[in-house]
Amino acid sequence: MASSSGLGKAFKHLDLDGHELPPSPAPSSPSNGRKYALATELVYTESNDQYNASSVPIYQSATFKGGPGQEYDYTRSGNPTRTHLERHLAKIMNANRALVAGSGMGALDVITRVLKPGDEVVTGDDLYGGTNRLLTYLKENNGIIVHHVDTTKLDVVKETITEKTTMVLLETPTNPLIKIVDIAGISTIAHEVSTKIIVAVDNTMLSPYLQNPLDLGADVVYESGTKYLSGHHDVMAGVIGVNDLQLADKFYFMINSTGCGLAPFDSWLLLRGIKTLAVRMEKQQANADAIANFLESHGFKVRYPGLKSHPQYKLHWSQARGAGAVLSFETGSIALSERIVESTKLFGISVSFGCVNSLISMPCRMSHASIDPAVRKERAMPEDIIRLCIGIEDLDDLKDDLSQALVRAGAVKLTDNGFTALSADALEEAGETGRTTQVTDEP
Repeated sequence: MASSSGLGKAFKHLDLDGHELPPSPAPSSPSNGRKYALATELVYTESNDQYNASSVPIYQSATFKGGPGQEYDYTRSGNPTRTHLERHLAKIMNANRALVAGSGMGALDVITRVLKPGDEVVTGDDLYGGTNRLLTYLKENNGIIVHHVDTTKLDVVKETITEKTTMVLLETPTNPLIKIVDIAGISTIAHEVSTKIIVAVDNTMLSPYLQNPLDLGADVVYESGTKYLSGHHDVMAGVIGVNDLQLADKFYFMINSTGCGLAPFDSWLLLRGIKTLAVRMEKQQANADAIANFLESHGFKVRYPGLKSHPQYKLHWSQARGAGAVLSFETGSIALSERIVESTKLFGISVSFGCVNSLISMPCRMSHASIDPAVRKERAMPEDIIRLCIGIEDLDDLKDDLSQALVRAGAVKLTDNGFTALSADALEEAGETGRTTQVTDEP
C-alpha cells in the first residue's frame, strides 16, 4: 500500500545516501581494498544527492512532510545535513557512531547525563575550566562523587578506581599544563575493575588527525568541534564518538530529548572545516614546534610534547601522531606574563584555541578563572603561565611578534648578538617593577 501511494521511500529506514539508520561510518575504502590515508578521508565524502552537489546541501528545515516511519520528521530528532556530518565524523574518528551537539561542553553534558546520584567519577587535576565547572555542579547538586587525581600516575589512578567508579574522564594533553595521560594504560586498569566503567577522553587538543582514543581502549571520545575540526572559530559544535551502539543510543536519546543537536547550517560549516584539518594541523604544529624551541632556547620553562625535554615525551609519541599546536610557558612573574600578553599584536588575546590565527592567553585569568585560586594552587597550576595557540601565519612573523613582546615586557634583553635571556632574579625584578593588568575572565 505504501508503494502504491508513492510513500514507499519515506517508510524505508534509510538516510539520503541509502544507508541504514542510525548513522554509521561513511564508506571510504576504494575498490582495490587499500584504505585511504586520513588526509584523503577528511576530504572525501560520498553523497547520492539528486543534483550531484559537490558540497552537501543544507537542509534548513525544521520539519519534513510525510507519514509515520519516515527517515526525518523533525530536525531536533534528525536532519539530513547532520546525518551526513555524523557519518563522516564516525569514519575519521574510527567510531561505530558519532553524534554532534551544540558545543563541546554540550557534548560533555550529554555524556555525563548517564551518571546517577552516588556514581563516582575519576578525573584529572588539570582540566579545562568548563569541565571543572560542570563536574563541580554535578558534585554539589546531583550527588555525583568526583575524585580529582594526577592522571599521569598510573598507580594513583589504580588506587582510586573501584567497583563504585562509573566513569573515568581524561584529557590528554591536559589544558594548560600539557601533561600526557596514558589512555591505553588507564583504560586497561578501569576495564579490569569493571567492563561497565566508561572511559571518556577529551581529544580536543589533538583532534582525530593526531590521536584516536577509541583505538587505545577508550569507550567514548569527545571534543569541541569549535576548535581544530572547524578551524576558523565561526561555528560552535561538540562531537561524540563511540563504539558501543547501546551507549550511543543513550547519548542520542539525551540529544533528542534536550534538543541540543547541532543545527543544519552549523553542521554544514563543520563539514566544510573538516576538509582542511590535515593541511591546517600540519602547518600549525610545525609553527608550534619552532616557537616552543625558540622560547626554550631563551630559558623559559616550556610545556610542549614535541620537545624532548617534556617528561612524558615518549608516552605521548606512543599514542599520538603529532604534538599539536598548543604550548604553554612560564615567566616566573604574573606581572611579567601580563605585559607579554598585552604586548603581542599578531597573537590575539582569547580563551579558545584551534583557529587558523594565533592566540595568547593567561589561563588562570581567563579559561581557568572559574577554578578557585586555592584549588589552582593545590593543583600546582602556575598563576604566571601563558598559553600559546599557534596558527598558520608565517613563522618569521610570529617569531618577530613574540620577540618584540618579550623585549617590551622586559622578559629578554636585546643585544648586538640578538636576544639574551635574563636570569631568574632579573626576571623576578622585571615582574615586580612592571604594572599589572586584569585580563578578561571567560564567560
